Parts: sequence; C-alpha cells; structure tokens
Amino acid sequence: MTVVDEIAGVPAAAVATPSSTAEVAAVVRGAAEEGLALVARGAGTRQDWALPPHRLDLILDMGGVRGLVEHAAGDLVAIVRAGTPLREVQEALRPAGQQLALDEPLPGATVGGTVAVNVSGPRRMLYGTVRDLLIGVTVVRADGVVARAGGKVVKNVAGYDLGKLVAGSYGTLGVITECAFRLHPLPAAARFVSARADGMDEAARALSAVLGAQVVPSALEVDMPPGGAPLTVTALVEGVPAGVERRATDLEKLLGGDAAQDEAPPAGWGAYPWAAGDVGIKLTCALSRVPYLLTAAGVTAQLHDVPLWVRGSAGTGVLYAGLPAGTDPGVVAGVVSDLRAATRAGAGHCVVLTAPPAVRARVDVWGHVDGLDLMRRVKEQFDPAGTLAPGRFVGGI
Repeated sequence: MTVVDEIAGVPAAAVATPSSTAEVAAVVRGAAEEGLALVARGAGTRQDWALPPHRLDLILDMGGVRGLVEHAAGDLVAIVRAGTPLREVQEALRPAGQQLALDEPLPGATVGGTVAVNVSGPRRMLYGTVRDLLIGVTVVRADGVVARAGGKVVKNVAGYDLGKLVAGSYGTLGVITECAFRLHPLPAAARFVSARADGMDEAARALSAVLGAQVVPSALEVDMPPGGAPLTVTALVEGVPAGVERRATDLEKLLGGDAAQDEAPPAGWGAYPWAAGDVGIKLTCALSRVPYLLTAAGVTAQLHDVPLWVRGSAGTGVLYAGLPAGTDPGVVAGVVSDLRAATRAGAGHCVVLTAPPAVRARVDVWGHVDGLDLMRRVKEQFDPAGTLAPGRFVGGI
C-alpha cells in the first residue's frame, strides 16, 4: 500500500477532501460499499488522542466542510460546519456581540473535532460542556445516509439523542458535518484574579472560599507545577464592568495572600500541561474531592519520582496531568494505576488521552468503563460493519 497520510501512526492509502454534507455522504457511501475503514479528520490537533485505528484505508479530511451556515442572533443560535476552526466561529459571531462559549486549549481546533472528543475548557463551569451547548447535529452514518437531529426534531427515528451520542464518540458512530449551538452574549468586561498557595491546605481553603461565595465565577482553575512549586488558584469573572470590578475585589479578599487582578489570563490558562509527544492524562472527580485528588497526584509524583504537572478546573472536577515523553513506560503504568485508585476514591475516572506508542503498549488507556456492553450495542446499531474509526474508542469500539 502506498502511504498517503496517517492517523496516530497508522498509514492510509487515500485522502478524500469533501466540501459539503452531500459530498461527505457520497464518500462514506462509497467506502461502505467497498468495505473501507475510514477516519474523519479536522485540523488534526487531537489525532494522537485515544487509540490508533485497528485498520485504516481512507482519511476523510473535513477541512473543506467549513463556514457559518446560519446565525440566528435573535435566538442566540448558530449552525456551523464541522471543519470550521473555533476561532473562525468566534470571529464571525463577534460583530453581533455573541460567542460560542467553548475554549480552545489547542489552537486551530475545529468544531467537529471538539464535539467528537467532547472537550470543554475552563469556562465550562459557567456555560456548560459541549453536550450542553450542542442543540442540533447533522451526521453522516456509516452507510452514507444523512441523519439530522435538533431544533424541533430532538431525536432520530431510532429513538437516540443523536447529539449526545456523537459528542465524545471519537468519530466511531458517524461523521459530524454540521453542529447547531446555543450562543451567549459577549461579556462587556472580564477579570482574572490569581493567588499562590504554598500547600494543599491553603489551596483547599481558597477553593472552598470561592465556591461558597456569591461571586459566580465563569471559571475556577488550579495549576500545580511539578517539583513542589507553589500552586496557583485563578478565578475568572465576566459581566458588566461595575459588577466585574466588585466581584474581582471580593475575590481578592477571598483568595487572600498575594491575590492580584489582571485583564489577561495567567500563563498556561486553559492549556494542557503537556507538549506534543508527552503523556497526557485526564482526571475527573466529585467537586468536593478536588483537593484530595490534587494531594494524591502530588504523592504519586513523589512516590514514582516523576515531574507530574496537574492543571485544570477546580470548579468542575476536571483536571489534566502531564508527564514528559521520555518517562519509562513501566513508571507511567505505575503512575496511572495510582491515579486511577485516587479518581475512583473521588467518584471519578482516569483516562490516558495521549502517549507515545511504548506507553500505549503497556497501559490500558481507557481503564474500566461502566456500560461498555451497552456502548458496544450502540456501535453495532450505527456501524455494524465497524468501518468508522475502528478501534479508536473504549473497548476497541
């Protein structure tokens, strides 16, 4: 096979570049007739996430399926093609004083890719997740048939909530071509208030104070660098200028110490604590267990003598951890095992999002997932031949 391109190290013989839903449907239908396995790709910012496909014949490059289809400003709704970069969406909505309240941890990320992996940034605390903002979707099924859900039709004929199913399915249930989103007004003012914490007790006190107050932050982030450096707690408040000023002042008092305001975010705001090629881990827990999980991560780093960097939303219980690419796979396996024990104790999960091949060969990246049998049955309904991103998702789905 002549290698034309690849996904997560797996070569493909061909790349299709459709520019519309109809063209995507034609490509997928042709692939189904030939029994070809395909993976849809947006900007490729997260193609190293999850597992490599078990087989791959065709890459469906969605870069040409882009643009704003409709913007109903009065209804705070926009319909966007899947290959559109998030940044372009924001630029198109800005003249109307509106926004799609999704952050962009990886520059260049597209709408379809963001929905496919169901990733949300710091502001999910106020505005909700991708699933909360997604109110409609157009998907090309594995047989090339176009399915739409949303608006007045909230479910497809099979009875599934299509939007919630495809969000986070890593392209294994269908190819997303258009998304309808709930929008929000652009805030007139925003302020970041940050403070350092010398230990977990101090950080826990600061987090508890902010969560228990009436300041209504859009985001509450914690940044725990490796090596015992001080933690940083940062809250974002948005709204009208007078209200933002008042709430930011209240936050300074709540955080105490060296708390300071800034109109610009601190370094690393909303970014993952790893670079390309590193080990990237997602940690979740109950909101009340965030201090416990941070403490457990620190203990794990010391135990295995690794520079584990943890950063994420203390306001929603979604954290991310990074390890350098050269970390021994056996050591990574031990770190992941300990972190999984900590997340289970905190009513959450631990997933290895990205890692070098040697680590993937040693570590179960998904870990135990409840409802796997049901997920397999859904996959069989949507893609009985297993041609859409085969093996990328949990359990080899």
